[in-house]
Amino acid sequence: MSNTTSNTYPLRLPRSIKAAVEQLAKEEGISLNQFVAMAVAEKLTALNTAKFFADRKNRADFAAFRDILTREGGEPPREDDKLLD
Repeated sequence: MSNTTSNTYPLRLPRSIKAAVEQLAKEEGISLNQFVAMAVAEKLTALNTAKFFADRKNRADFAAFRDILTREGGEPPREDDKLLD
């Protein structure tokens, strides 16, 4: 990670987790600090992605979606099309 500014944060980890993280960081060829920073960044990304899709779902117009799915016209289903439960 190449940020020009950073802050320190005293982090307390259970010994077993710290040992596992140290081992994984060593295998990746990075420092413990880099590993923890990347793990936090990945978690933030996952949470922000989940929020993005929840926000999109809340804006969805399901009546319009249903109208589109049931409208006349279009192509008939192919022989190999299947309904999913």
